[in-house]
Amino acid sequence: MQEDQKQWQARRHAELSAPDSWLGMAGLFWLQPGVNRVGCGDDCLVCLPEGPEHLGDLLWQSGLLLWQPVGAPEQALQTDLNGAPSVVDFGDWSFFVVDREGRLAARLRDRAWAAKQPFSGLAYFDYDPQWVIEAEWETLSPPLSMEVPNVSGDLKWVDVAHRAVFNVGGEPVSLLPMAVSDTEVFFVFRDRTSGRETYGAGRFLKVPVPTGSKIRLDFNRAYNPPCAFTPFATCPLPPPENWLPFPVMAGEKKWLPK
Repeated sequence: MQEDQKQWQARRHAELSAPDSWLGMAGLFWLQPGVNRVGCGDDCLVCLPEGPEHLGDLLWQSGLLLWQPVGAPEQALQTDLNGAPSVVDFGDWSFFVVDREGRLAARLRDRAWAAKQPFSGLAYFDYDPQWVIEAEWETLSPPLSMEVPNVSGDLKWVDVAHRAVFNVGGEPVSLLPMAVSDTEVFFVFRDRTSGRETYGAGRFLKVPVPTGSKIRLDFNRAYNPPCAFTPFATCPLPPPENWLPFPVMAGEKKWLPK
């Protein structure tokens, strides 16, 4: 099992050191309906660190998003709402558009970031099999609907039909999932290490979808959200129901850039 943990950690390192890592994010620009200028000029809403004064325009109207580069044909862009977004490349830079509850934002990426300051790696608690927990996967009747904030202060309604229930030190606790897909269950939680040994806003945990009434929570694979690495992410924050009243000494520790 520890070998699996090492492989998981290696995948995390590869993900964060790649050209499209969160560490390469260089800007987040909320779009307005209509024309949004892109370039280095003072009148550009999407501000580029280098390049032409006016690279082009992002046109957002009537539910459509178009990229109109200067001197080239326009093209339709897809946001990340239903999958991978369209990417516009220029030199060592690129941008794409994200949809957050109907609000659109252009996210700017420096694809050459690693040449300037390579990823220094992550620190972890020692693997502990006691933090691999078989929890009860309880059905909520009726389902719960709650507002979940993100680091930008926006709120998103989440429907919750199940919860994971388990005991730590004889104390019953539960976690509410933020999303359940066909293959995995996604949790966001805080604990008594948050802001000390681990990232202050909490950590993420993804586990396989249960096949019965039990769900396996491996907190050794609790990991830092994107907002631990960049101010240009829009991570969900853990709801109060997922604030655990004890330290979870497992998984990723706080990332400290060198």
